[in-house]
Order: sequence, then C-alpha cells, then structure tokens
Amino acid sequence: MNNTTIIQKLSELNYNGAKAAYIRQSEDIHYQNLSFNERFYNLLEAQEIYLANQKISMLQKLSKIKDKQASIANIDYLPKRKINKQLILELASMNFIKSYQNVIVSGCTGSGKSFAIQALGNRAIENGYRTYYIRVPTLLEEIKIARATGTYINTLKKYQRFQLLILDDFGISQMSSDDAINLLEILEDRVQVNSTIIASQLQVTNW
Repeated sequence: MNNTTIIQKLSELNYNGAKAAYIRQSEDIHYQNLSFNERFYNLLEAQEIYLANQKISMLQKLSKIKDKQASIANIDYLPKRKINKQLILELASMNFIKSYQNVIVSGCTGSGKSFAIQALGNRAIENGYRTYYIRVPTLLEEIKIARATGTYINTLKKYQRFQLLILDDFGISQMSSDDAINLLEILEDRVQVNSTIIASQLQVTNW
C-alpha cells in the first residue's frame, strides 16, 4: 500500500486535518524517527485541531459579527476612556456565559462600545459558544416582519438558542410600546438559559 492510496482514503473519509499531517510526515524525514504511536497520535491531533478550526469558522459566519478582527488584546485602556481593564479580563474568561449572566455596556458615541462587545463575541466563538450579533433596530424590524408573516414563534426560538446574544445600539431611536414588548419577550426567553450583552449610548437610569 502506497502513500497515494492512504491519502485518497483520508480524502474519502473527509479527514482533511489528518491528511495534511500525513502528507507532512511523508515529506519530512524527521518524522521517521518517531514511533508508530507518536506518528499516529500526531495525525489524530491534527484532525482534532482541524475540526476545532472548522467549528470556529462556522460559528464566526453564523454570528454576523461585523469586525471579525476585534480582539480583547486590542482594547485601548487609555485613562480618558475610563475602561475597567480587570472587568474586561474577567468578562474575557467567559465565566458570565457559564453562569448565564448578562452584561450591559454604556457610553457615548465613539467610545468603543461596539468594538468591545464584538471582541467579547469573538472570544466567545473561540471558546465554542454559539454567538449572534445584531443591532436592536434591525432586531425589532425583524420581529415586526415575523409577526406579520406568522413566523414569530420560530424567531423567538432562533434567538433563544444562541448562548451569547449581542444587542448593539439599544435606545438609539424611540421605541414604541410594541417594540418594547417584543424586545422583552426575546430577553425573557433567555433569562437563566443563555447570556446577553446589551450596548447602549444611554445610561441605565435613562432606560
């Protein structure tokens, strides 16, 4: 049995990570110094990493996060911004998701709210959490359409299943009583089940 046959079988099984690792082993003479178990474990580990990266890629696409490069490491902690670095690092641990807690981020326009919440969203995805980002005005319009087309229950279920829901631009425009009820129903379904981040220009006392 030659290398081509093995590579073909790995392709048929869709073991793309293991296939890439096997090709590396075949081309690098240093791998010949390893035992069979070591080389086999290397293939398994490569496949595991490949599947993890595939999952992250899928979650990123599903999330609708605009800034895929937003990172906790790139948050600017200049004194004038008055950002609590310790709190950000605590949130970055994702313990709030594990505990089904919610986060409110408030600040004026241009203060970096959207970057921070998207950075947290990207970190959540890296940790394997199903995450979704949407602006509140867009969400409210989607709910209106869902009610009109008879798909409201499905829309509620859609937003319930995300382990982290990121709602940006809350309070950017006046909400009707119907809008408020619709938003509360989305949030109520998530209480003690999943976590939500809400970003707003308004201080909570003005909500």
